[in-house]
Amino acid sequence: MKFFLLASVFFFGLILSGCDENVVYKAHEDIDDGLWYIKNKPSFKVEIKDTTATYNLYYLLRNTLQYPYYNLYLSRSFTAPDQRVISNTLEEVFLSNEETGKPYGHGLGDLFDHKIPFLKNYKFPRSGTYTFTLSQSMRQNPLPFVMSVGISVEKVGVK
Repeated sequence: MKFFLLASVFFFGLILSGCDENVVYKAHEDIDDGLWYIKNKPSFKVEIKDTTATYNLYYLLRNTLQYPYYNLYLSRSFTAPDQRVISNTLEEVFLSNEETGKPYGHGLGDLFDHKIPFLKNYKFPRSGTYTFTLSQSMRQNPLPFVMSVGISVEKVGVK
């Protein structure tokens, strides 16, 4: 079992660190014991230098097959370099098919990685460090079988 867990963590690391010249920022935070408490609000600080570029932003989620729901309600706070709140958003994302239970994303064993867009073709208004804070907004606390959460920021159209 330990070997499988280590292999899974290694595989997930390869996915997250893959060479992609479009990626400006990519990070995730592991959820202790796979139990995501409402008070656990991972934050990600993204340094933006090029305000002429267009970006796509994604949630990076990892869950096990034992995750008890087909969806996940996420709250996202998006703050500008001057600490002004750009948005506070509650969003529903889908981790598996509601009818069949078949997981979306890419899987290895009972672990599934999801890359879910939340902002497409976004232009940051100014350079500096933007902060994204995520929290789970499900009725269950803690939310079980969520292994990690993160974000990816990627330039559009870079070749």
